[in-house]
Amino acid sequence: MSGTTSRDDGLAGKVALVTGGASGIGRALAVAYARAGVSTVLGYLPGDPHDPRQAVAEAEAAGGRAVAVACDVTDPASVDAFTDAAHDHFGRLDLVVANAGALDSAALADLSDDRWHRLLEVDLTGVVRTLRSAAAAMTGGGAMVAVSSIAGGVYGWQQHAHYAAAKSGVLGLVRSLAVELAPRGIRANSVIPGLIETPQSLDEENSLGAQGLTAAGGGIPAGRVGRPEEVARAIRFLTSDDASYITGQQLVVDGGLTVRFPD
Repeated sequence: MSGTTSRDDGLAGKVALVTGGASGIGRALAVAYARAGVSTVLGYLPGDPHDPRQAVAEAEAAGGRAVAVACDVTDPASVDAFTDAAHDHFGRLDLVVANAGALDSAALADLSDDRWHRLLEVDLTGVVRTLRSAAAAMTGGGAMVAVSSIAGGVYGWQQHAHYAAAKSGVLGLVRSLAVELAPRGIRANSVIPGLIETPQSLDEENSLGAQGLTAAGGGIPAGRVGRPEEVARAIRFLTSDDASYITGQQLVVDGGLTVRFPD
């Protein structure tokens, strides 16, 4: 297959599910997987302003195969149909990456029960649904990765307690699944991205926005914010045979931000 890597990392010929595949890290992962010979089913939320067909086109241009399938992680039936698409299109399922997420800025005084539940329904319960559905279909072992965040995974974040709680919960979920699923040959890990330039982080209302990201980059030892491709490559590693003895772990991808001693 043209455009694929020649390294034998065990990924060639495998099939992956990736939620949140229309943009950001998910879109970059489709390309990273294509180069490794992985066929990918990309989940996207209907009504998402980002065109999932572009992600498919980029994966195909990289020499791989990909399809875009609607997936609402708040709907168990939608998640199960998304999982079924792996077998429908490619005949198997080996890898799953729970990457779909939502972001909302709310001070504690404004954090109603409804607002709390709506955010966790995507960022934590949606991860459970995705991994649960995929695990049932991964009959030959495999690997799963859930995307957390330095907000909750390492740091607190003012006016984002619900988001941080969900992302912290992802870590506990993954640790437990690593133990539970190991006898079936399924590994479970998480990545903790730092400040990465994605549509979510560029959101001026709920996140840092473009100016905030630029300013924050100066405080990162690497001297800049990260790129989606850099997180995608970390995920690709964790789902490859190169990480065959790694499970229940968290890989921080942050350019050194969380280990820098305060000035």
